[in-house]
Amino acid sequence: MAKPEPSMDEWLKEAKQDPKAAQCGMFLTHNGVVRITPKAQVREGVEGLGDVAQVDFSYDAEGLEQAVKEALTWPGVYYVRVWLNEGVLNVGDSLMYVLIGADIRPRCIDALQQLVGKIKNELVVEKEIYA
Repeated sequence: MAKPEPSMDEWLKEAKQDPKAAQCGMFLTHNGVVRITPKAQVREGVEGLGDVAQVDFSYDAEGLEQAVKEALTWPGVYYVRVWLNEGVLNVGDSLMYVLIGADIRPRCIDALQQLVGKIKNELVVEKEIYA
């Protein structure tokens, strides 16, 4: 069963109240979603897999906590918040939300890319279930 999704509006309100928010010139969000097209097709051009019906999604909670702590040490990064879903998820369901606050645009964009990459490549297990 999927977890209740957070409100990005609420997250942004809370982020802007954080003691370090005054140092942030930008907040960026990421919302990863289950898509119908298989990962191998999108990333590697593999054909013939069929449509994705669901994804069985899990993650390393301790590793995620460490990744968030590490991201807060990156240059210019002052705010990080992450939510990951769990369980068997349907097409259109959210896999994750990530919110990064940093001093300038290039650092914010880079931090979001780096953190989402680490989560996707090292901390989550996604098993696609085809229709």
